[in-house]
Amino acid sequence: MERAPARLGSSGVEVTRLGFGAAPIGNLFAPVTDDDAAATVRAAWDAGVRFFDTAPLYGHGLSETRLGAALRAHPRDELVVATKVGRLLVPDAGPPPDDGFVAAPPLRPTFDFSHDATLRSLDASLERLGTGRVDVLHVHDPDDHAEAALAGAFPALRRLRDERVVRAIGAGMNRSALLARFVREADVDCVLLAGRYTLLDQSALADLLPLCAARGVSVIAGGVFNSGLLADPASARATYDYRAAPPAMVERARRLAAVCARHGVDLKAAALRFPLAHPAVACVLTGARSAFEMAENARLIEAPIPPALWDDLRRERLMDDAAPTPDAEVPA
Repeated sequence: MERAPARLGSSGVEVTRLGFGAAPIGNLFAPVTDDDAAATVRAAWDAGVRFFDTAPLYGHGLSETRLGAALRAHPRDELVVATKVGRLLVPDAGPPPDDGFVAAPPLRPTFDFSHDATLRSLDASLERLGTGRVDVLHVHDPDDHAEAALAGAFPALRRLRDERVVRAIGAGMNRSALLARFVREADVDCVLLAGRYTLLDQSALADLLPLCAARGVSVIAGGVFNSGLLADPASARATYDYRAAPPAMVERARRLAAVCARHGVDLKAAALRFPLAHPAVACVLTGARSAFEMAENARLIEAPIPPALWDDLRRERLMDDAAPTPDAEVPA
């Protein structure tokens, strides 16, 4: 991957334009073996990826453990690791929670956005990752806990950044308006926006993206396939935001695929490249559960895309007029 790294806000942390999302190797929806998880991370490294994102929620600690084990083969100063706070993993032998992670350790993710819980969460993550530091620390999914996060977790993150325990701080979720509030009030370096700036959903153009561009806060674009629908809109089991895809979204995704097909472009390639055209977006984060998936994503993000494709998407009202479009060829 030949794109120059992008800086996260004013933090000095530089990330590759394609990042690795480690939720799938935490057994998201289906089990992944330890060997396949290690091979997937190795494929990301071989493709030039140097930014790796995980969280305690992902596989109830399994993702952090597997990612940390795989990354120990590589020089720590040559990679960037992000994890998250906001959920403590509590021992629980009862029925597993319905959160999409299967065959996970008997731990129940429990929301806690207090200052103390934030510090304890980071300590536990460092132990699972087997490292002395993480580079980026996000507050994770504070959808119904904004006030608690602003009072507890974010001050803890700022303290950790001031003490140089972490290098950059942010928040990760799929609600752009609430992320915009955190940009205004929490002094973050970056935000991880899931699913709200994609070929299928460009709603973050209304609030978050202009604000981040104006304030120098970097956006990490996650969920660029909208949890699967843009990866395979023809599938009868297509999902959108981790649920069965609504018919209107399926129809829109199929129209996007048809336009791409007319130009000889894989829909996934367009989905990966589209967010990077916005000046606020530092990188695209994509999950993979196999070395093949990871290598395919790395190949597709480099595929040349003719400008006429973006013109046709606008003409068919499948793209917001305010959305910047990528260059004709692979950006340098």
